[in-house]
Amino acid sequence: IGGYFVWQAGMSDPLLLVAGGSGICPLMAMLRHRAARSSTVPTRLLYSARSLQDVIYQTELEELGATGAGLEVLIALTRVRPPHWTGYDRRVDRQMLSEVAWPPEQRPLAFVCGPTPFVESVAGSLVALGHDGARIKTERFGPTGG
Repeated sequence: IGGYFVWQAGMSDPLLLVAGGSGICPLMAMLRHRAARSSTVPTRLLYSARSLQDVIYQTELEELGATGAGLEVLIALTRVRPPHWTGYDRRVDRQMLSEVAWPPEQRPLAFVCGPTPFVESVAGSLVALGHDGARIKTERFGPTGG
């Protein structure tokens, strides 16, 4: 867990991006790079935000997800949900990750970015689900508790 937070377009393993709040910013750079290189690497973005109004880059994410280039955008709203919301309506947890992430045997490369408690929870859940910790790259911000 940890390591260089870099994805290169030549990488072919499935890509799992998990963002909490403004943790979407470095992951958005990866998605833009992926699009600029016309990559079709299977990619899933799981983005957790308090409300739809808090989803940064919402329009651009919708556009990237609609291109048919192998990107699936999933949003989890933790507080306020619009009427008829059909997406996730809770914090990212192990169950959600088991539904969203590829099976460990497919060796997905995971990038997780957000507040420290979010990143630790997601990375720990991925490892508990059988994912290789060396393939989980993390970037965190905020207090570390120490």
